[in-house]
Amino acid sequence: MLRAVADAVAEKGFAWVTVADIISKAGVSRETFYEHFSDKEECFIEALDAGARVLLEILGAAVEGEADDPVDQLDRVLKAYLNTLAGEPAFAKAFLIDAYGAGSRAIGRRIELQRRFIDLVAEIFDSTDPDSVGRFACEALVASVSSMVTVRVGSGRLDELPALREPIIALVRRVSSDDPRAARATAEGIRRA
Repeated sequence: MLRAVADAVAEKGFAWVTVADIISKAGVSRETFYEHFSDKEECFIEALDAGARVLLEILGAAVEGEADDPVDQLDRVLKAYLNTLAGEPAFAKAFLIDAYGAGSRAIGRRIELQRRFIDLVAEIFDSTDPDSVGRFACEALVASVSSMVTVRVGSGRLDELPALREPIIALVRRVSSDDPRAARATAEGIRRA
């Protein structure tokens, strides 16, 4: 039923989905639905939670391994994130777009997932102090990635998600470089854009 609610919401939007839509897609009876959920919101929240758990497991696995360059670790995480969303269009749309129209509980889940993504990136860059400039940079990076991804998911261009990885990582390498020429080149590129 969790996939069914994600599919139904991705097709119609949360406000227009009915329990009948969900049970039709899931191939279950109304009685079975109500044995598990009190209403469509509870079913949707459970789908969001399940999707978030899976995504966080995938991202956590991408970080594991050798403690190599933080940008290389971020590259693995970003690749896993973008490929996972591209491969699960209904969940991507439900979580990144439709959660905002599904009430405060769903919005809270969406915000919590973004906070956990920030925490993961902050750990990669050893910037876990909440008041540090590094933590702020991690938050800005995740917000930027989230915005670019959300625009593509919302406009049905999920096939473009994997291609975001290389330019984002190139920018992070330039910005995080100790070479002042790289930082100036990044600034010049931003000014020209």
